[in-house]
Amino acid sequence: METKISQEELKTKTLSNILAVSSRESKISLVLHYQQMALLLVNELMQDEVEQLTNRKRYEHSETESPAPPNYRWGSNPGSIRIGQEKVPVKVPRVYNSNTDKSISLDSYQKLHDADLDEELVLNEMIYGISTNDYKKVSNAFIDGFGLSRSSISSTFIEESSKRLEFFNERRFDDHTFTALFIDGKYLAKQQIIIALGITDCGDKILLGLLQTTTENSIVIKDLLTNIVERGFKYDGALYCAIDGSKGIKKAVKETFGNEAVIKRCSWHKRENVLSYLNEKEALIYKHKLNAIFNEPNFEKAKAKAIELAEELRLINVHAANSLLEGLDEVLTLQRLGLFNEFSKSFSTTNIIENINSQLAKYIRNVKYWKTSDMRLRWAASALIEIEPRLRKVDNFRNLNLLTEKMKTFIKDNNS
Repeated sequence: METKISQEELKTKTLSNILAVSSRESKISLVLHYQQMALLLVNELMQDEVEQLTNRKRYEHSETESPAPPNYRWGSNPGSIRIGQEKVPVKVPRVYNSNTDKSISLDSYQKLHDADLDEELVLNEMIYGISTNDYKKVSNAFIDGFGLSRSSISSTFIEESSKRLEFFNERRFDDHTFTALFIDGKYLAKQQIIIALGITDCGDKILLGLLQTTTENSIVIKDLLTNIVERGFKYDGALYCAIDGSKGIKKAVKETFGNEAVIKRCSWHKRENVLSYLNEKEALIYKHKLNAIFNEPNFEKAKAKAIELAEELRLINVHAANSLLEGLDEVLTLQRLGLFNEFSKSFSTTNIIENINSQLAKYIRNVKYWKTSDMRLRWAASALIEIEPRLRKVDNFRNLNLLTEKMKTFIKDNNS
């Protein structure tokens, strides 16, 4: 005789099984998802209330309405809520009433700010929702955990926030074909956040993933690249891979993409590595000489100049000379492809990611103390989501097909 199991018992059993078979890293990953999702849902929830108060979606204007609605958006104020054990800053949208000449406080923010949530309960509910790919359960768990009334939350919030969470965790890249992959990192409180950026064959920049690591280790970088590939990352027989020069990143790229990866060592990082062995006066002189080499469009001439300069450097500092020659062909990849003049502006360094890092710094500059791993990832992920829509196409994007064809020929010649 079969025993019937209630939905609650099934959920508890399912969650227990998930946590039992998960590795420690997987459990940590689920907790990080909880933190990131909570912050996204907070922003979605406040925007939902603003839309109800103003009867207008975000970025929608009312110039044609007559008479104009009394409630309208009016910037934002700094605020904070508690997610788990952390007090997290948030931007609180302002709504102004033209009839009363007063701001309207957001009920959702007040409840979030004052909430005394059962963290274990909401975390378990969210993990269950994540594991079963039921993002409405995640949204409902969030609402219940913060003591909010479901009847006061619009169905639009549940629907839209569920879609955004699904996008955030599972967005795929099947609709794109990529020409290039850039990998570089930024340090946050002595921990490195590695960012992977893809360039499509149309020249669009798409942030593919991020990873926290103490070093640019090949194992963890390969995990990041494998996850990207599993989400539909593809390319047309050849992939331009710009890296900072790390052996760990190079190994991970080669193990993931094989001979179809055309490695480009960042010339800026190479120059800085060489100069780091020299004193201030020497560095100023050799900086200009190194720039002249890396800006020489002809491969044979550039390499000959580099070998000559290495001999000169050897009299001053052997390590500087060895650094210049190490991986030199990969530094001169664009010259080897015969495309330096066409693509040097965007493709000779990893400055594309450096520019993103500078924008990221604006979002995180007020954080004086980084407490935990999830705090770093939460802030970085939230900032990158805001940054991506404003990224411009790469220079000379209309000729990216030429880069692909040149790489295919290069791969064929080097593997024959």
